[in-house]
Amino acid sequence: MKVLISIDSTFGMEWLLGFPAIALLIVGLVGQAFEMRKIRLSTYKDGELASANVFLNKKNFKWYGIIGLGIILWYLAERM
Repeated sequence: MKVLISIDSTFGMEWLLGFPAIALLIVGLVGQAFEMRKIRLSTYKDGELASANVFLNKKNFKWYGIIGLGIILWYLAERM
């Protein structure tokens, strides 16, 4: 007697999209953190607080794109 096991994906995630989404989110967040540190160290002196405008630096937008792509893939993985 053969037992047929079916995986119901209605309550789960499509993992072929889920794993790349998680990887993009992690890479984007870590990369953006290191980029922010480099910007702060090159722009401001030690002990000086950075302004809120550091988030609008051009170097950050590539990381925002990677994070956004990760969020979109994650959303698609959840809805498929």
